Amino acid sequence: MTETIRGDVLHAISPDELDDEDLSPELRALADSRHVLVIRKGGHPSMLDLVWAFVRRDPIEAVTVVTDHPAEEDEEVTLTVEGTDMPGVYVTADAHGEKESADGG
Repeated sequence: MTETIRGDVLHAISPDELDDEDLSPELRALADSRHVLVIRKGGHPSMLDLVWAFVRRDPIEAVTVVTDHPAEEDEEVTLTVEGTDMPGVYVTADAHGEKESADGG
């Protein structure tokens, strides 16, 4: 089943940097020669969102996405993904994974 994830890239690992990172063997095998992105779901939270998440003890979720599409840290992306057997790890479901620029306000 696919879903759309929109969020800020917290960390981006290019295919040539995969060997330098401490990835689990399962994630390393899944990534193979693709990009690995750690994304904060929902985009860039406001200060109020951060405080509200802290008060509710409901942390803002970060997920890992394996994709063919490069992205830069702090970039906002929208990707169509499919879940994997690993919790919180997704792979892009299609080839277009469009990137959006973050709104300045």
